[in-house]
Amino acid sequence: MIVGASASGLAVAETLRREGFAGRLTLVGDEVHPPYDRPPLSKQLLSGEWDKERVALRRSADLEALSADFVLGAAAAGLDAEAGEVFLSDGQRLGYERLVIATGVRPRRLPGQPALVGIHTMRTLEDSLTLSHRLKSCRKLVVVGGGFLGAEIAAVARGLGSAVTLVEPAPAPLAPALGERVGESIADLHRERGVDVRTGVAVREFVANGSHVTGVVLSDGTELPADDVVVAVGSDPNVEWLATSGLHIDNGLVCDEYMEVAENVYASGDVARAYNPLFGEHIRVEHRTHAAEQGMAVARRIMREAAADPFCPVPYFWSDQYDLKIQAYGNLRGHDEVAVVDGQFEGHRFLALYRRGDRVTGVLAMGLPPKVVHGQRKLIAERTEWSSALENVPSPVVVAQ
Repeated sequence: MIVGASASGLAVAETLRREGFAGRLTLVGDEVHPPYDRPPLSKQLLSGEWDKERVALRRSADLEALSADFVLGAAAAGLDAEAGEVFLSDGQRLGYERLVIATGVRPRRLPGQPALVGIHTMRTLEDSLTLSHRLKSCRKLVVVGGGFLGAEIAAVARGLGSAVTLVEPAPAPLAPALGERVGESIADLHRERGVDVRTGVAVREFVANGSHVTGVVLSDGTELPADDVVVAVGSDPNVEWLATSGLHIDNGLVCDEYMEVAENVYASGDVARAYNPLFGEHIRVEHRTHAAEQGMAVARRIMREAAADPFCPVPYFWSDQYDLKIQAYGNLRGHDEVAVVDGQFEGHRFLALYRRGDRVTGVLAMGLPPKVVHGQRKLIAERTEWSSALENVPSPVVVAQ
């Protein structure tokens, strides 16, 4: 049984069939929709460039070919690992011999966030369609949170003509993940497109007229009027239903390098905090490519057992903002140093390496062709020493964070 019918769960199912599994296969999903792709929700679907049919991960015929039982519209509510049963929100109890948990994440809310019309989050197909409809007439939009999701939504909304204010408590958008100097370059990109970027401030309270939001008050006392507000302040793994399961939960479902959580129980996708031998630590990665690759690795482990290789990826992620693509490999959080080895921050065309300790642990490119950053992936995979990576760079621009 696979609990979670999104990209990672689907990858598990498809790989199991390719590997020769002919037994009963059940996919449980809390949404009523068949598996669909999430990255376009904050980009192509939100902008109206795509219709909702285009985000489907597979055609109906492909899903039927899996010969799987899809139990959709019912969330997992509990697990009895000893009895081998999953309890669903609609009262069903489903038995399993092997269980893969791929329940993903949900949007985090601000403390005391009210239930007002016009306050949006972005995770589901309905979230994207609702906000897309609102952006057709939205004159003033406040986006709270300058991470990848918030920055992408701000870019789309600005392209559709909304006056956008981006609010970020950190010194710069994406600073916690990419470093302050790279974040400043992203802030400049948005400012050049007309976004009002406010950093170092948080939302203190929401302003409303009846049941509809009309603005936010920031921690510095500034009041920002808004027709709509998007809260994009991160996400939390969906593990509450496992609270009494006895499984190890710590910022996700903790598992080893084979994604094993316990005997006959595996984790995959955004909810999984798996040990990565390449970095020597447990990492939970919320990126589309990683979710699919991890799902395939889980299936191979189930089918091949001792013959399966540990999952030791160099995580990859990307973000489209305006006409630029940001691409990265590795584990960039917690870095000690960043060095620009090609291009420059001005103009938003550069290649940067990230150091932790004496090794290259990440690489990021902005405004450059995919082959440029892909060619640097081996520096991370081979655990290249920092000094060696920079020895042939004429004049790297090194920043502390």
